[in-house]
Amino acid sequence: MANPAGRLLDIYDSQLRTDAEMQGALRVGRLGPLYLAVFPGGQGFITSPRFTGGEPAPLSALVGPALEYFTARSGITEVEFKTRGHDHAPGLHEALLSCGFSAGQPESVMLGRLEHLISGLPAPQGVQVRRISTPLEVEQMCAMSAEAFGQPPSPGLARELAARMDLANGLELWVAWAGARMVGAGRLEPVAGTEVVGLWGGGVLPAYRGRGIYRALTDARARSARAAGHIFAHSDSTEYSRPILERQGMVKVTTTTPYTWKRSG
Repeated sequence: MANPAGRLLDIYDSQLRTDAEMQGALRVGRLGPLYLAVFPGGQGFITSPRFTGGEPAPLSALVGPALEYFTARSGITEVEFKTRGHDHAPGLHEALLSCGFSAGQPESVMLGRLEHLISGLPAPQGVQVRRISTPLEVEQMCAMSAEAFGQPPSPGLARELAARMDLANGLELWVAWAGARMVGAGRLEPVAGTEVVGLWGGGVLPAYRGRGIYRALTDARARSARAAGHIFAHSDSTEYSRPILERQGMVKVTTTTPYTWKRSG
């Protein structure tokens, strides 16, 4: 019998890496197999296709030259090197640390068919899940999400999301309200040229977790994506959301760990 996780991993490698990750980039450079993207706000991003071990140079040998591409640009303040657990990349962790990158928290790469995410259950009692679009609501969502993840607010994110919604590229923002308080949120982002939508930014305030709110947000986004003709959903998930998505039929196909370099001074 074929391995479902293996089939989904093939979809991930073929449809969700490199070109698919360049959406919204201001500039894209290349260094051998690496894609080097500059995003708004001085953000650099490094990614690659799957490394199997048969490449001319190991991934670890490309870290230094890739970072030099960004350090030569004064407007770049931060660079993320995205790694995957199933790539053949001996020595990559050590090479990244030696170049000044810091490892973030590993996340589970989840993939599955959208119909498996539709539970058919109603939202929890007293909770309303709906799509938002106004600038004020977007600001509220970003502030609430920062609180949910224990991070400082990022005013630039609200402006970026509002601008992207004006592009009519399929981005949807969904929130959950408990009475008059916004308590959960999540984004739906179609990946251009693929059968996949990304489920991103899903989070619920700590005091409201365990009530089915994250499940209801996932359900609403999956229904909307499927109605638009998409087939698969993808998410890089924390350990809060991974078990919920697994119960709803998504499969962990690999892990991803972001490594971040920040310009000093």
